[in-house]
Amino acid sequence: MSAFEDSAKKLSEFGLTPYEAKVYLAAAKLGPTSASKISKIAKIRREEVYRTLPKLEKAGLIDRVLGRPVKIRAMPIEDALSFLISRREEQAKQEISNLYSMRESILDSLEAELEETELEEKIHHFTLISEKDAIGARTSALIGSATFTIDIVDSSTDVVRFILNYADALEKTIKRDVKVRILTVCPDKEEIIPEALQKHVPNNSFDLRYVETLPSRYVMVDRKQALITTTPDGTLSDMKCLWTDDPGLVGLIERDFEEQYAKSISWKQFRLSPSEKITRIVKHLRPRDHVILMYDSLEAKRNTLFNYLRYGLDNGEAVKYVCSEESPEEIRMAMQKFGIPVSEYEKIGALDIMNYTDIYIKDGKFSVLDIMDAWDNYYSNALAEGFKGLRVTGEMSCFMEHSLVEELIEYEKALHTILDIPLTAICAYNSEALASIENPLDVYSELVKAHGKVLFAGKDSTVGKVEMRMA
Repeated sequence: MSAFEDSAKKLSEFGLTPYEAKVYLAAAKLGPTSASKISKIAKIRREEVYRTLPKLEKAGLIDRVLGRPVKIRAMPIEDALSFLISRREEQAKQEISNLYSMRESILDSLEAELEETELEEKIHHFTLISEKDAIGARTSALIGSATFTIDIVDSSTDVVRFILNYADALEKTIKRDVKVRILTVCPDKEEIIPEALQKHVPNNSFDLRYVETLPSRYVMVDRKQALITTTPDGTLSDMKCLWTDDPGLVGLIERDFEEQYAKSISWKQFRLSPSEKITRIVKHLRPRDHVILMYDSLEAKRNTLFNYLRYGLDNGEAVKYVCSEESPEEIRMAMQKFGIPVSEYEKIGALDIMNYTDIYIKDGKFSVLDIMDAWDNYYSNALAEGFKGLRVTGEMSCFMEHSLVEELIEYEKALHTILDIPLTAICAYNSEALASIENPLDVYSELVKAHGKVLFAGKDSTVGKVEMRMA
């Protein structure tokens, strides 16, 4: 173990996590510095540094020196240790106070339980189930005990998993004329849940309906028993669940189901427009996702990218649009027409519409390192200005126009494998421009390999139909 790691381990005894201890020590050692330098000294990924810095800043152990670029400055080590000791003392006092409060509560509770022992058989039950196997066994038992209804609310992915895991039990139950009702959010591939149901749940004895959101996840049987996830984003497959037959709680779940059911749409009538499909896809993109967009028309490109960028702006992210096929003014006007208040976002620094000569090819020259440094600075500045993150897109036609295809592939590979910044990126390619170069299929293959996901926006009678594939 190095001296630095040994010091970090000792510092973590004062109440810091291992990452917090390493980031703080690196900052204290370097003086006013950058996140990238902290990453090198601490030997942890830069994205973890970015995640850790706000926690240290909130605790008062570091502060940011505003400027370009933003610097991080650590509290002197002697002051930091005194502060951490004081914080642990306060935590210990609070823990002792909480224990005294719990003592009185436990005594009162036990006294009431002892008085009501003779009524135990009349009390309805609550059971917390933590183990995956135990959840599976309880779910199978629930399905097997059903006499008239099984109501399921879960994510689209986990509904399919639920059907596959309990196909045999569902089939046996449905032979007793039990009705299965399912509420979920429509998946990107609309046919996946109906196909799974029709394969494993015979005789069309299911009622599948789609809702906008899922505030909770549960399975309810005969309106008498329910298995509920303990967290809003949990699943019935592998999260802690609460089983109950308490009429009050089951009644609340039944009311929630019926309210959502009344607002839902049958899968047979549900249809997503191209714009809705795009919106659903871009909502699933996360920091460090690197996507290639292939499009056939300006309308399809705009519809896809503008939805993607608008979602980021609405979510409090900063946005960069690099123009190549169209000018910044053309994109600005198109965005305004699309419904994005361009001038308002530009005024607060949330939206920046750039020309490719501002970043990709400066003075006729291309440099991977310069572009990487630019994205690094843009991301750091976005965080320093209070944005949640950075969402970028670039039109890549300029590389074809300047005969820089090999350089383009080099850049895309670097962006996907080297760039250690948690930004979200879509690289937009006009399929006609790509088809005009030498060996387009070979180039396309290399570009797909350099991206985590591939998004197609093709032409139809309106704007475009979209499809997401894993690279």
